[in-house]
Amino acid sequence: MAIAQQISTLSNGLRVVTTQLPTAQSAAVAYFAGIGSRGEDPRTNGLSHYLEHMLFKGTTNRPTAPLISQAIEGAGGNLNAYTTHEITCYWNLVPFEAASTGIEVVADMIQHSLLAQEEIDRERTVVQQEIRRSHDNPGQWVGELLGRATFGDQPVGWPVAGSLETVEALQRADFVEHMERFYTASNSVFSVAGNVEHAAVVAAAEAAFTHLPVGTASAVAPATHGLPAERIVVEQRELEQTQIALSMQALPRRDPDRYALEILHTILGRGMSSRLFEEVRERRGLAYSVGSRVSRFQDIGSFTVAAGVTRAQQEEALQVIVEQLHKITDEPVAAEELRRAIDYAAGSFRLSFETPMAYGQRFGEQLLQDGTLEPVDETVAALRAVTAEDVRRVAQRVIGPGEYALAVVGPSAVEDRLAAILGA
Repeated sequence: MAIAQQISTLSNGLRVVTTQLPTAQSAAVAYFAGIGSRGEDPRTNGLSHYLEHMLFKGTTNRPTAPLISQAIEGAGGNLNAYTTHEITCYWNLVPFEAASTGIEVVADMIQHSLLAQEEIDRERTVVQQEIRRSHDNPGQWVGELLGRATFGDQPVGWPVAGSLETVEALQRADFVEHMERFYTASNSVFSVAGNVEHAAVVAAAEAAFTHLPVGTASAVAPATHGLPAERIVVEQRELEQTQIALSMQALPRRDPDRYALEILHTILGRGMSSRLFEEVRERRGLAYSVGSRVSRFQDIGSFTVAAGVTRAQQEEALQVIVEQLHKITDEPVAAEELRRAIDYAAGSFRLSFETPMAYGQRFGEQLLQDGTLEPVDETVAALRAVTAEDVRRVAQRVIGPGEYALAVVGPSAVEDRLAAILGA
């Protein structure tokens, strides 16, 4: 039986989407603001993420952080938030009978946060430690470097958390201005999924969000397409393993070829049956971990292959990866391999919707970023409709130009040797 979503708009313009799951024991509550690091400037890079931390530090109704967490955890639930390049999301998961509490707490955080200067100063060190932790994790840090190598010095290429320096300089006025500008009804979506009724959620949200200003939807500067001049970034470190990440600029969120790209990604780098896993790890023993991933933003995207290798095997592994990328652009995918990839992609997509949280996150983000909802069955049908020619076409769009960005963290070959392998 298909699970339907319902959408209503509150009197202040806030869109509310619900997914009713009558057998669920929980309610997933999420507020999405249409702002992330792409909406920042060089001075304020990291502000969206820093603010995400601050909204847990006390409101006029709950003046301390423990009072906020206790309101949710006291009902048996949990709460958290995250920031991306394009959105910030605050969520909680509660037993379904406590859904009204989950709604009220999120609304309180969004509308009545104190943003006390002393709390901002105290949390500053915490945010900076998060940045340092990322730097100390080579697998994570190579992704930060890859953003710069793929997109260059533009907001979509900047780190979501900012830098130690930008975080150090942010003050209360920056947070207040940011919220007044972006945390508005027109720039947000409220999503609830689980054992709830749409009318009850709308009524609770209407009562809870009375102080949310109407505002306007935000828009970010268009991304600059084409790789930057500095497309190979190498950070030499004395580590046991070298992290390499190879990326190409790819497709935006709503590109018609997005389903074909997902199948291409599955064939190349998802799971133990993928080409990269079989060739790089199983046949040649060059890496413990190797795989691919897809990132899609409003007007641009990336396709990435990452691996952990030894210094001695780095060049061979990179060569094999590039060969596999070229192969899929030159040769049609066999019917049996295509069928397996489609079954994997469609099946794993269905399995990802086992919880109210999954529904609440998917449809809240979709409504905010796309202005429309795509039912699960529709996505599965689109994946199953992908042909071998579709895969080859999208491979030639994304991989075919042969323009690669590369980031390396660890004991590395010299940059010129890596560039030669890439044909750069």
